[in-house]
Amino acid sequence: MQAREYLTIDGIPVEINGEKNLLELIRKAGIKLPTFCYHSELSIYGACRMCMVENQWGGLDAACSTPPKAGMEIRTNTERLRKYRRMILELLLANHCRDCTTCGNNGKCKLQDLAMRFDIDGVRFPNTAAKPKIDDSSLCITRDKNKCILCGDCVRMCNEVQNVGAIDFAGRGADMSISTAFDIPIADSPCVGCGQCAAVCPTGAIVVKNDARRVWRALDDPGTKVTVQIAPAVRVAVGRELGLKESGNAIGRIVAALRRMGFDEIYDTSTGADLTVLEESNELINRLEEGGYDMPLFTSCCPAWVSFCEKNYPELLPHVSTCRSPMQMFASVIREHNSTSSRRHVHVAVMPCTAKKFEAARGEFRRDGRPDVDYVITTQELIQMIKESGIVFSELEPEAVDMPFGTMTGAGVIFGVTGGVTEAVLRRISSDKSSTALMSMAYRGVRGMEGVKETSVSFGNRQVRIAVVSGLKNACSLIERIKAGERYDFVEVMACPGGCISGAGQPFAAKAEQEGRGRGLYSADRLSSIKRSEENPLMMSLYGGLLKGRVHELLHVDYARKED
Repeated sequence: MQAREYLTIDGIPVEINGEKNLLELIRKAGIKLPTFCYHSELSIYGACRMCMVENQWGGLDAACSTPPKAGMEIRTNTERLRKYRRMILELLLANHCRDCTTCGNNGKCKLQDLAMRFDIDGVRFPNTAAKPKIDDSSLCITRDKNKCILCGDCVRMCNEVQNVGAIDFAGRGADMSISTAFDIPIADSPCVGCGQCAAVCPTGAIVVKNDARRVWRALDDPGTKVTVQIAPAVRVAVGRELGLKESGNAIGRIVAALRRMGFDEIYDTSTGADLTVLEESNELINRLEEGGYDMPLFTSCCPAWVSFCEKNYPELLPHVSTCRSPMQMFASVIREHNSTSSRRHVHVAVMPCTAKKFEAARGEFRRDGRPDVDYVITTQELIQMIKESGIVFSELEPEAVDMPFGTMTGAGVIFGVTGGVTEAVLRRISSDKSSTALMSMAYRGVRGMEGVKETSVSFGNRQVRIAVVSGLKNACSLIERIKAGERYDFVEVMACPGGCISGAGQPFAAKAEQEGRGRGLYSADRLSSIKRSEENPLMMSLYGGLLKGRVHELLHVDYARKED
């Protein structure tokens, strides 16, 4: 038996059990050590120095980059360290925009939080920072260098997790900044709109573009009919932010809140997901029956992945599903349903994803000069709008979505988590429709937060090989393996690690909470009386009515056509 190893933190022995650095052990000991630049899923940068600790010899060590060793004695809370941290905060604030009340991250800013925590009631140094122009070119995010503290979180996320490389460090010393290549607008860079840079930014240097005011204007116009759809992942991310004790399925309360805000018709994007399942599974079945394809069928639900593919792997576009995303499929149906309305029709989508703002604006999804989705607001924007309305979310009685599109299945709900699209398609193509088969399918390698998952299923007399990928760097690795000769028939790609539950439009959550959101969607699936998309009675009605003769026009898209 291996002897246990301990070190001492503030006089308390703490066992070393595989932790990579002192910071993990300190948090294990129940001490909330301040950090700006540390994220467990990113490389160690050690730039902010807020996590410095004092060792037994009086030296200072960065907790994030110091490996633990048995016998170490460290202190996390001394007069010297408190003075040191306050000085760091003062210096950061001296070079930082101080318009906190109008900042998009007000109340959520880590710099603001730590300044309050360490009782910074003034800054002794003048603010000598230059005032670069705000980069508002992207439809998804806004960049403000005046609020950047050079923690490098966004750079490492963009390069290490997403493999996009849209931003990096530029300049040296006092001239250092986070920039695009040649300081071009972010919209002209390789950026794919995933927004993960904004998700990890501790200040307001990168924030999600806010379209809430435009939605309010539509709601305030009596001559406008405003419809809205709510993405599956949204329902498990609003609870804690709006006063519920636990995260969980809050779709009923979301519907009630939207009704009180003035929306005329409220729908669940899970219905659109059911349409996607039917169309994408048909596409897969046709490919399997035809044979002869050298590349798998890639999913098309994630707009950041589609954009990444267009910019980096254009040769793969013929193998990307022609299906529109659930948002766009459902929007085209809702738009068509309201085409004879006497009032001007505006359609809003509540999404966990920043890239959905870009997707809604694509030329492929405009008819007669108008987009099918007029405005996309993220989960964060929805939360802000509910708070602005004065609605006490926790006291709302849950309400149901509207008809005629109020029927959806558990298969549509699980789209919000990595592997959900694949599982829903497998439910459709499987010849065994029993509840036992359904349960076994859930544990065949498609569930879980791993970045790459693989499985195989029987279809007729052959084995169908499937891969599920989240995070664009993982997608790149898999694509290279496919190009090298590995065979897959179906590949699901989600840009955000973990899928839509971890979208940049969601409230920031640690990995444990993200996993909880996934469990919330699977719980909603279990409570659903209909588990398979083809069993949704609404689908037969749509295909026999509104969609008759127009399936390709309303539900499919050709991404091979390049935008001007």
